[in-house]
Amino acid sequence: MRRVAAENSTEARTSLGELAWLFLKLGSTAFGGPAAHTAMMQVEVVQRRRWLEGERFLDLVSAANLIPGPNSTELAIHIGWERRRWAGLVIAGAAFIAPAAILAGVLGWAYVRFGAVPAVGWLLYGVKPAMLGVVVQAIVALASKAARTTPQRALALISVLAAAFGAHELLVLLGAGLVAMVASRPWRAPAERRRKEDAEQGGASRSFAPWLAMSATVAAPSALTLPSLFGVFAKIGSVLFGSGYVLLAFLRADLVERLRWLTEAQLMDAVTVGQVTPGPVFTTATFIGYLLQGPWGAVVATAGIFLPAFVFVAASGPLVPRLRRSAWAGAFLDGVNVASLALMAVVTFALGRASLVDVPTVVLGLASAAVLLRFKPNPTWLVVGCGALGAALHAAGVAGWPVSW
Repeated sequence: MRRVAAENSTEARTSLGELAWLFLKLGSTAFGGPAAHTAMMQVEVVQRRRWLEGERFLDLVSAANLIPGPNSTELAIHIGWERRRWAGLVIAGAAFIAPAAILAGVLGWAYVRFGAVPAVGWLLYGVKPAMLGVVVQAIVALASKAARTTPQRALALISVLAAAFGAHELLVLLGAGLVAMVASRPWRAPAERRRKEDAEQGGASRSFAPWLAMSATVAAPSALTLPSLFGVFAKIGSVLFGSGYVLLAFLRADLVERLRWLTEAQLMDAVTVGQVTPGPVFTTATFIGYLLQGPWGAVVATAGIFLPAFVFVAASGPLVPRLRRSAWAGAFLDGVNVASLALMAVVTFALGRASLVDVPTVVLGLASAAVLLRFKPNPTWLVVGCGALGAALHAAGVAGWPVSW
């Protein structure tokens, strides 16, 4: 009863309006993909608002990484669940998705009307280096929580090397979890306690299994109708693990090669829109939906690709505290936390190569990281400021010496 009361009081401290405002702000300013989104959430939720402890935040990051769908959106939904349960789950997720979806829909309208995507890539010239600094700050802050011991640091290094040499993200996460679980030797726990924990975890896992089975068998009909459009994107949202590049592969296989709803050029334009808009890259679906079926197509495609994320988080969110209480599952989660941080580090290196293209961007990136680590300002204003500075440099035709990686 005392624990329930404590949870209720924690929820009461965060209003639905606070949740909506925070994730609307993040959805409007978080460029750079899931790693950057996660970093901004860590700053806002752990450091500035202290809604979650660092360890709890890492558990939610790992939980989001272990289910299919858009990781950063699922992390937002998890945070909403933690603060206000069902209402928070819906509001946090919808608020994070809405800005990018609206912008992608507007760009879809412009594309249909004018036949091209507006040239807005210059906007990212100053934003990308700033987002790189945000990610570096988050990695530094989370490293002390995830890699506390020498074996955990060794596991992090192994995970970095595995990811850098092309191992699938899910294999890295699961492998690290299994190694940490075996290394912790949780079988030393009393047998009775283990049986109780196994029963809890077994029941919870059985409740989640039908959703996984369902997601693997969703069929995508070929006729271009609103229901078939929803089916295609619901299937993709239900089975996709990995980055925006994996999303591109799924979209190409279904929409270009199998269904022939899009051309290669249209698909690349759609992916470009997903990259230049803030928030989740999965709002590429909004742009594609508008191309294929107008405004209602945009709504249906967006609902299709994001709905599985809400379902998976609703099913898995209650498991996270149980996993942490179990000796076996807690050790597994520790390993996954280490691997999640390692994956963020690998993605940060890739982001750096794509973002730091000349001397001005290198200076912006280093300065952003230094300011964030030293003074810990609100990262939103830093991103906006760097974006404005980058736009000014672009307008003035200022470009430094190219940097070769």
